[in-house]
Amino acid sequence: MTETENEPSKGPAHKRNMTRRKVVVAGGAAVAAVGVGGGLAMNAFAGETSENTGATTSETCYALTTETTEGPYYIDADKIRQDITEDEEGIPLTLKLKVIDAETCKPVKNAAVDIWHCSSLGIYSGYEAMSSGAGGGGTPPSGSPSDAPSGTPTGEPPSGAPSGGTGGGGGHSEPTDDERYLRGTWKTDKHGYVTFKTVFPGWYQGRCVHIHVKVHVDGTWTDAGYEGGHACHTGQLFFDEKSVLASAKVSPYSTNTTTRTTLTEDTIYPDNGHEGGLLYLKYDKKHIAKGVHAHLTMGVAPDETHDSTDTQPSASASAS
Repeated sequence: MTETENEPSKGPAHKRNMTRRKVVVAGGAAVAAVGVGGGLAMNAFAGETSENTGATTSETCYALTTETTEGPYYIDADKIRQDITEDEEGIPLTLKLKVIDAETCKPVKNAAVDIWHCSSLGIYSGYEAMSSGAGGGGTPPSGSPSDAPSGTPTGEPPSGAPSGGTGGGGGHSEPTDDERYLRGTWKTDKHGYVTFKTVFPGWYQGRCVHIHVKVHVDGTWTDAGYEGGHACHTGQLFFDEKSVLASAKVSPYSTNTTTRTTLTEDTIYPDNGHEGGLLYLKYDKKHIAKGVHAHLTMGVAPDETHDSTDTQPSASASAS
């Protein structure tokens, strides 16, 4: 079996964009800040470790993961679960995230992490009425093609939804049905980790393959779920083209006739690699149908609120 893993295309996150939050590490303080003893910044997974900080060097602990639009199809903490698959068909996907404070590198424990995404045929649960066939809902981009294939959303875009780019809060739309597949919320452990079982997402008109994610902190876990607190991160997770092309050969993805938007064409992807949500992936490149393992460390600012209204324009969005 041969496994592939995405490599950072633009170097470590702390070198790509040293913005907003920095931490000074010196001498014994360096060991205390990174907690590794040898001076390596505490990134969560193999392939994400940064280089030795040095005794007197000022370094970014970890770049803040880019905020992006929430989109119109978020449903707040509706299902407290790790396995969000239900009966949906598709390539098995294990998604493991680590949430850390970007300033201190400490894990953010007991946070509520929401994820939601479309099915293998591009349909969002809770909003099936806004989809037809293999089209699916979503935030339609500006300048939609006039020869859109069958299966495009049949209804009007939700009120307040952005017409393109990453600006705005996404214009929430009320659910049209009681389906809740491929949605879930779970708690980070004491090391900041959270793992979900789902399926590899499909695509719909105007968007590349992606998963929505939101991180809530300062709330309380109860028997009913997670209450109170605030969202310290709202973003999206992305898949490289190689993996998406491989998935497109597998049923039911292969039956989706909707024109696919590539990662570089997408108006939401911030075009800054793993800092922007590009996942690290592992799978058998000859047999992707057996399953995909995805992981990423997300650097957040727990004391800040990011509820999708402060998103940053991407290179592709500014060019459209």
